[in-house]
Amino acid sequence: MIRLRRRLSPTARAYAHARRWRDAERPWREERYAVLDFETTGLDPRADEIISFASVPIEDGRVIVGGARSATVRPERMPEAETIRIHGLRPVDLEGAPPLASVLDALLSSLTGRVLVAHAAWVELGFLAAALRPIGLRPPDVTVDTAILAGRVLGPVGGGEGRAPRLADLARRLGLPLHSAHTAEGDALTTAQVFLSLATRLDADRPQTVGSLAGADRRRPLRALLRSRR
Repeated sequence: MIRLRRRLSPTARAYAHARRWRDAERPWREERYAVLDFETTGLDPRADEIISFASVPIEDGRVIVGGARSATVRPERMPEAETIRIHGLRPVDLEGAPPLASVLDALLSSLTGRVLVAHAAWVELGFLAAALRPIGLRPPDVTVDTAILAGRVLGPVGGGEGRAPRLADLARRLGLPLHSAHTAEGDALTTAQVFLSLATRLDADRPQTVGSLAGADRRRPLRALLRSRR
């Protein structure tokens, strides 16, 4: 591990230094967040690959659209027809894209010093862990999952028993616009708006901290999310 850390880029070193989360009692609006979305060739990080990502920052309780980072990624094995129908990324769209290793610093830079937010976060966490493992790093210690926050605020929303609510259903339920569904940029922006709406509603009932929002994802077994992404 030490040998790997010595080979890290300055960006990866900064990410590693800031990865651990310390202040559980900080009011949630005072924290900085990165809302992450991946489009992938499938849902198994052991066999499938990232083909695009987007990260949208939130600061002072506001989405910073101009600070968003995104990239298309060339996989080692091109997506099959059934996943192309979901995200629309064809081999011709990916052949000229850089490999994941070439965009990893951009991804890490967008996450450094921020609490990670994702919808049905098991997907993003699994693929992020797989992407970081070769360089000896791990995902951020703290994640806020909007699918689980939705259960606290709204109760069951679509999806059915044991399924995470679809992002589109959740946005509609909250009266929010749906931005380019099943693209990394669009889903990250929609998730960011969903997160702010849910956190604001929870905060109106009881003042929320970073810990109370992030801790929500430990109150429900992960297996309850494993059957649905969006």
